[in-house]
Amino acid sequence: MAKIHLHRFRTFFIGLLIIGFWVSCDNNRTQNTKETNTYEKKIQDIKAEISADTLEANIRELTSFYTRHTASDTASDTTGIGAARRWVYGQFKDYQQRSNGRLHVQYSSFTADDQPKLEAETEIVNILAYLPGTQLESKDRMYLVTAHYDSRASDLMDARSQAPGASDNASGTAAVLELARVMSNYEFDATIVFLALAGKEQGQLGAKYIAEQASSQNRHIAGILNNDIIGNHRGIKKPDTVRVFAPGISSDGKLTQYQQTLLHTGGENDTPSRQLGRFMYHISEKYFNDVSVDLIYRKDRYWHKGDHLAFLEYDYPSVRISQLTEKHRRHDQDVRTEDGKQYGDLPKFINFDYTANVTRLNAITLATLADAPAPPTRVKIVIDKSFTDTRLKWKSNKEPDFKGYNIVWRRPSQPHWQHSKFVGDTLEYRLKDVPRDNFIFGVRSVDNFGHESPAVFPTPAL
Repeated sequence: MAKIHLHRFRTFFIGLLIIGFWVSCDNNRTQNTKETNTYEKKIQDIKAEISADTLEANIRELTSFYTRHTASDTASDTTGIGAARRWVYGQFKDYQQRSNGRLHVQYSSFTADDQPKLEAETEIVNILAYLPGTQLESKDRMYLVTAHYDSRASDLMDARSQAPGASDNASGTAAVLELARVMSNYEFDATIVFLALAGKEQGQLGAKYIAEQASSQNRHIAGILNNDIIGNHRGIKKPDTVRVFAPGISSDGKLTQYQQTLLHTGGENDTPSRQLGRFMYHISEKYFNDVSVDLIYRKDRYWHKGDHLAFLEYDYPSVRISQLTEKHRRHDQDVRTEDGKQYGDLPKFINFDYTANVTRLNAITLATLADAPAPPTRVKIVIDKSFTDTRLKWKSNKEPDFKGYNIVWRRPSQPHWQHSKFVGDTLEYRLKDVPRDNFIFGVRSVDNFGHESPAVFPTPAL
C-alpha cells in the first residue's frame, strides 16, 4: 500500500452522511415514479440520452491539456493535470445544477510520497459525484463507475512530453462524465458514484486510497465498473465487442475463509466479481444488441493492473471494461511520426460511436443494479441425504418492493446460467431431480418491477 499523508480532505464517504437528509420520506412519490416509468422505458430513455457527440467533445477537451501526467503542471489553466481535473470538476458541477442538486460533487485528495514511479511528493486528486439512492433500505448500498483521468508518454517518469491519452483514458473519463450527466436526471433505489481517479499509471494510487477509506469505514460497495481504454480504433475488427475482465480468487496474500470455501466447493468461477461480470453479460444479451460482452475470466489484461484491482484487494466486486484489441502505436507512446507511421494516442483514431455504445452498456448495467434489490445473503446449500435433489436456503430481503427469489443453475463446464426458476418469497426451496453434484447454483433477488440482482453462489450449510 502506498505511503500517503492527508493533505486536502473532502472525501465523499463523509459527504455520503448527508444522504439521510436528502432522501425523501414521500414513499408515494417514489412509487408513482416507478409506476410511470417502467423498467424498460427507463432503460430506453437513458440509452437514448447517451450522446456520441458529447463523448467526442469531452474526449477532445481532455486531450487538449497536452499531458495529464500525474506529476505534470497543476497551476496552468490550459496545460497539465491541474487544469484537467478542474475541468472535470466543473463538468460535474454543471450536471449538479442541471439535476436540481440531486448530484453531489467534490474532490478527494491526499499526498503520496516514497513512490518509485514519482520523483517527488505529489498531490493525488480524485474527483467524484454521487447520486444518492431514494429507497431507505437501499441507499447505503453503492455502485461505483470509475475511470482514471491521468495519462502518460512512452517514459512513465516523463511529466512534460505530450501525452493526449485519448483512448487511455480520456475515453473512460468521458464515459463517467456522460453517465453522470444522463443518470443524474433519474432516481434509483441505491446510490451511484461517478468517480474520476488519478495516479493510476503510478500504481493505482487514487483507487487504492478510495478503496482503503471505504473499507475502513465499512462502506457497502456492491460493485465497481472500471472503464479503462474504451475508445477503440477506427477500422478495427469486431467493432461491436467489448471485453469485461472478471477476476476470480485473488492470489495476493492469504485466502479468506470465503475464498477457501469457494475452492473447496467448486465455486472458484463464481466469485462476486465473476457474478458481476456474468450479470453484465446477461444485461447485454437481454437489453442491448449494439455491443456484445466478451467475458474474460482473468483479473486484467495480461501482466497489467487496472484501478478495479485496488478495490478487489478489499473484497469489493470489481470488473474492468476495455475495448477488444489495442494497437502498440497508440498506447503509452510519444506522439511522433516514424517510418511514415503515426504514433500516439490521439483523438482522431477514436471510434466515438463505439465509445457511446460501451457507455450505454455501463448505463443499463448501473441502472439495473441500482434499482434491483440487494443480492440475497447467507445463501446456503443444505447437505442432506438426497443425491437427486438440491435444497437451498437464504436470508430474507427487506426492501418494500421485494417480490421473491430466482434460482439459477448451469453445468460446471458452462460459463453462463442455463436454467432459471422463480420460487417466490420463500427462504428455502428444493429443486427436485437436479442433483447438487452435477450443477453450479446461484440465487437472485427480484422486485415487483422486474429488477433482478446478480446471483450469489451458495456455500455449504454445516
